[in-house]
Amino acid sequence: MSTICKNWTQWLKETRFSSLTEEMKSQTLDWLDSVGTAVVNMAQIQANDTVLDIGCGTGLLGFKAVEALEKLNGQGKVIFSDKFIDCVETCEGFLKENPSKVKCEFLNASCEDLQLPDNTVDKAMLRSVLVHIVDKQPAINEIYRVVKPGGVFCAFEPIIRSNTRYSELLDPKYIDSYHEFKDAEDKIMSDVTDSLCNFDDFTLKGNLDKAGFSSSSTMIHTIESKYTVTREMVIPWFVSPPSPDRPSMKERFLKFFDEAKVDKYISDIQNYLEGREISLKTNSVLLYAVK
Repeated sequence: MSTICKNWTQWLKETRFSSLTEEMKSQTLDWLDSVGTAVVNMAQIQANDTVLDIGCGTGLLGFKAVEALEKLNGQGKVIFSDKFIDCVETCEGFLKENPSKVKCEFLNASCEDLQLPDNTVDKAMLRSVLVHIVDKQPAINEIYRVVKPGGVFCAFEPIIRSNTRYSELLDPKYIDSYHEFKDAEDKIMSDVTDSLCNFDDFTLKGNLDKAGFSSSSTMIHTIESKYTVTREMVIPWFVSPPSPDRPSMKERFLKFFDEAKVDKYISDIQNYLEGREISLKTNSVLLYAVK
């Protein structure tokens, strides 16, 4: 685990927002809520469905599934599943304080080994889980196994390797060793051993088809945002980990350069971007598949 955050629950609630202003954090939370709604709407939850939230985290999808079943007849079941026990306990604790008539179960299991019988769930959902798994095929095979025939799998995943890169925000004239860092960033974003950037919508579609889903589709979702950079924003971009168990961007650059050179690069970015308005493109994909 990173020294910056103790567990996944803390990272989900605090660390991932550390580089954002309060306004940006509010916008991000609203966006996450809309993402959760989109995934649950795709699933088309029906009365009496058994719904599996894979990699539940703090329960964004699972709690929306509970609400959907409550609006129907209150029957059915939601299974909150995560490989990290702190996430499972967070969801279980919330439901103890806010009981629902919908049956809920809690499962400490990884996406690659869901510890459920074959053909168990009507709907399986996840958000930003595959992005943390290097070999995505076994995980998608496992999802296929637990979904009932005719059942649905829906997901949302960020396509990080196609997002705006640091090098695209900068003018080489003002950044020492610009081209060296651009080359390093290109290598980082094309590393096939890095779960964060070794996939896109096309490879995920191939994973779904290979697993055996009879019908699958992907839809790219792009957000373009503009904001003015402050000096204080920049360092968290480089030192905040993308998850508790993964290296920060600074740590990734340290594989190519010594620390003094990386710190100089970050300082150059601070000096260049401070007070400038930047435009960012963030790409994600919505997945839908039927067994």
